[in-house]
Amino acid sequence: MLTIRPDKLDLRPGDRVLDLGCGRGRHTYAFYWSDTPLKVTGLDLSEEEVKATADGFFDLPPPPHSPLRSATLTAGDAAKLPFKDGAFDAVVCSEVLEHVPDPDAVLDEIVRITRPGGRVALSVPRYWPEKICWDLSTDYHNTPGGHVRIFREEALRGSARRAGLRFFARHWAHALHSPYWWLQCAVWHRKDHSRSVAAYRRFLEWDLMKRPWLTRGLEAALNPVMGKSLVVYFHRPAQ
Repeated sequence: MLTIRPDKLDLRPGDRVLDLGCGRGRHTYAFYWSDTPLKVTGLDLSEEEVKATADGFFDLPPPPHSPLRSATLTAGDAAKLPFKDGAFDAVVCSEVLEHVPDPDAVLDEIVRITRPGGRVALSVPRYWPEKICWDLSTDYHNTPGGHVRIFREEALRGSARRAGLRFFARHWAHALHSPYWWLQCAVWHRKDHSRSVAAYRRFLEWDLMKRPWLTRGLEAALNPVMGKSLVVYFHRPAQ
């Protein structure tokens, strides 16, 4: 399940891509297995998540061999990245900034490691679906490692602009996931035993695997209205 659209990043064979806050590798895998061979790096604060991503490479068939294709995984702090200036042609940072104590420091690091002329994709929970989650459950956002802020689009774009990025596109994603999170938050203390939550989870898993035209069309229509994620794209101006 991808949040970022790789086609927005203007990637070319051999480009260096960082998946910052890679989690369990959904975007890392997508870039590594893309038709365009890329040099992909996945970084996450959690060593456990990095190991899980590494293990996942063995569960999938290898992509076509190319000297321009590689994958590297490492643990690290998004506010103190272990890469040289201009190390990447593109950086994606999906569902990370809402977790970190200083998002401006992370944005500064993203700009530093993106080459002039490179592209950046950021995604965060959309304001109003996320606000409903916070209103339904205080424990939802008080969970250790959980969300510590809600972004408005204007504020996120303003922070990116001040860091040195220039906006060029946006979209929303995962509208069918918004009701799932509202449902969980409504029964937060018993969500693991809720039949309604379990039924909705099975529906989302079915939709992910089968991708029928009806739900794909429904979600595409609903994304501008209630997409769970806001996705914004920037470029670092060439110097």
